[in-house]
Formats: sequence, structure tokens, C-alpha cells
Amino acid sequence: MKFGISAAVSASLAFFSGAATAAEIEVMAGDLPPMIQKDGSGREAEIISAVLGHCGHTVVFTVQPFTRHWQSFEKGSGDAVATVPVGMPTAGTQTQAYVSYQNGVSYLSSSNHEAAALADLDGWNIVAFEGASNIIPGLGGSTSAFKSYREMADQKTQSKLLYGKRVDGILGDGMLFAEFARQLQEAGASSGVDASQSIEFRAIFDPSPYAMSFRDPALAADFDRCFAELDAAGTIAEINVKWTDKYRDALEGALLHKSCEGFISRIQRGSWVA
Repeated sequence: MKFGISAAVSASLAFFSGAATAAEIEVMAGDLPPMIQKDGSGREAEIISAVLGHCGHTVVFTVQPFTRHWQSFEKGSGDAVATVPVGMPTAGTQTQAYVSYQNGVSYLSSSNHEAAALADLDGWNIVAFEGASNIIPGLGGSTSAFKSYREMADQKTQSKLLYGKRVDGILGDGMLFAEFARQLQEAGASSGVDASQSIEFRAIFDPSPYAMSFRDPALAADFDRCFAELDAAGTIAEINVKWTDKYRDALEGALLHKSCEGFISRIQRGSWVA
């Protein structure tokens, strides 16, 4: 199912000298809460809307399961596509990176597992998001060492598998896991799992930077220019702070092998972006 969401950006952001004519832009996007949510909100969605709004454009998000949105764009849907791994061949013109995801491993504290590096997952039963082996740096050549490995688009189901002790670990972005854990906790017994169990998260991978791709090269140039202007003005950092603060407790409680404040502050400054 497709979800068309009008994300009109405040006219106060429309101070620009644009190269492309002001337009309503349909962005194909993955369903990745809290980065991009079905209602067109989210950390990443807000960055995209603010940047294109600064250029004088408005945004309509069409949200689909992650990776399907790439396929839809390749088949001709939309004017642009979000969350494209930097360097991945796509139709249109790719922008510079505008957001990065911090992938790692989540596992139950009670499992007696410990993971400080990818090699520590040898012999684990692992589940990851669809396309992870091609996106997460270093993962593709390591999956044969896992006891089992599978990828699936439904990340809430992944979380249920972990809480139900049917897998040893989940590979994915820490904020995404925190959001799905929150949803399961809010659902209580109806979720079918005990989501009150303590979870560990280890950021064992380098951040994964993502770009946009636009059919119109002028819009891609607009996006890069307007992102740079908003980044310099501190707007991108403000968006990152707003969304990261919602998950601060979960991130600080899990990132035991990183400098938590430094790690979170890098997210908030937007310095995950390469």
C-alpha cells in the first residue's frame, strides 16, 4: 500500500535563489520509523522536507517497505528517492550524503552474549533488515560465520524474534530498534512477547551514509546547495537534536562501549554525514 503524505514546509524557509523551478516533489521513501514514518514525519523525513522547502519546493512522501521504494523509483514512480546508499547505482542524479544510520547489533542482556566487534557474532543466529548484507560495511563477507542468517523487511517482527529468544541478535540502526521496542512495550501483552527485557546495543559497524537521487539534475543540485546552507545555519543539527532526544535514554543505556554523550552529540550535529 502506498501512503501519499503532503509535507508542505513553512514559507519562512523559502529564502533561496533556486536553480530549479519551485515544484511539488514526490519522494519515494522507505518505511523506517523513526527516520521516515507513514505519516511523513520522522528525523530523515523532516530533513528532506526542510531542505527542499528551503529551496522553495514542497514534498509528497510515498512510503513503502524499505528497498521496495528503490524498485518503484527504478520503474518510474516519483521524482526522487530517499535513503539511497552512497554510490549505489540508481536512476537519476545522486546527491551528497544527507543522513547516516548507525548500524550495530542488539541482543538480550540476559543472553550472556557480548559483542565488541563483528567477529564476536560468529555462531550466533542473526536477523537483519532487507538488503543489510549489501549495505552494512563488512557484513557481506561475514555472514557464513553465523549459525544462521536471514533478512526481512518487517523490523517489528525482527524485534519479536529477539524478545522471543528465537534469534541471538538483530543487525540494524539503534534508533530504529529503540522505536520498535517502544511500540512493543506500549502494546504490552498483546504484542505476544515480553518487551520489558533489557537489551544491549553495540555500534560495531561504521556509519552508513545515505543520499537522495533525483530524476532532474537541477533538483539534485538544489538539494545539495540547500542542505549545505541549512547545515551551516544549524537547522540540520536542530532536527537531529529533536529526534535524538526522544531516544536518548535508550541510546545512552545501550552504548556502553562508546562515549555515549560524544556519540549522541555526533548524531545531533549531523556529523554522521560523510
